[in-house]
Amino acid sequence: MLKHLRQSGTLIGLLGIVLFFALQLPDTFLTARNLLNVSQQISMLAVTAFTMTIVMVMGDFDLSVGSTASLAGIVAAVLFAAGWPVWAGVAAALAIGVVGGLLNGALVAYVGILPFIATLGTLTIFSGTAFLVSDGKTIFGRDIPPGFAGFARSGVTLTEGVTVPAMSIAAVLVLLVVYVTLEHTIYGRRLYAIGGNVHAAELAGLNVRRLRLSAFALTGLGAAMAGLMYASRVASANPTQGAGLMLDAIAAVFLGMTMGRQGEPHVMATLVGVLILGILDNGLTQMNVDSYVREILIGGIVVAAVAMSSYGRARG
Repeated sequence: MLKHLRQSGTLIGLLGIVLFFALQLPDTFLTARNLLNVSQQISMLAVTAFTMTIVMVMGDFDLSVGSTASLAGIVAAVLFAAGWPVWAGVAAALAIGVVGGLLNGALVAYVGILPFIATLGTLTIFSGTAFLVSDGKTIFGRDIPPGFAGFARSGVTLTEGVTVPAMSIAAVLVLLVVYVTLEHTIYGRRLYAIGGNVHAAELAGLNVRRLRLSAFALTGLGAAMAGLMYASRVASANPTQGAGLMLDAIAAVFLGMTMGRQGEPHVMATLVGVLILGILDNGLTQMNVDSYVREILIGGIVVAAVAMSSYGRARG
């Protein structure tokens, strides 16, 4: 029973949060408009957390995703201002994310630096580069092409007055790609094998270094995508716009890990963590609760969830 409670506790918590806000905000919270708004609000976090799951499957993590997102948005905006077409600016920004991920992977897999130290260092490097490239300024206005900014305002209309945002669709597509990759491919099984026992994986003939390198590259790509989505949504780019993504993405993955039998990351469980954070933010905002209270609640929820998971494993 304890194992079952541990594994379902996070999902029960999500349902409890939804019920609480539905009762407190009966006229606005469960409306189609608000739920679609929530889906758009969490899309950047979702993309970051889903791709963060890839490295956390191996027992690693990436502290630089927030600064990677900021740098990607800045690079795209600077290139747009220089007259580059939208597709070229977006491609360059995504390439920046992949290169940053490869750097992280190389430091961890080939140099042997601990992920915490390596990605803490690159966090500072990417953040400083974003300030250097932008001269510390926010880029907005005519420098942002309407075609780029228009992505965040576009969507698929289901019925009159109900339009699914393009950013929400993008997040769902990333979710599906990561899910299939991790759960239904040899590549995904190899990443889980590394997370289970890296030495056994090496003895089994897996190229652990190359696999870790590729996983960090995918996480960097996801962070860059999130940075572009954020820049499109606000029609601007600044060197700190992705600052909050890292902590929330790691929190979402940890919340999801409490649902697994062995405490392993799973991208569908990460989705539950993302929803908890997003719904809390939306509901508390509607209730005019100060933003710092959200941080206290999220920190407490993560600590409680991880404590329950650890206690459940200790009791078998």
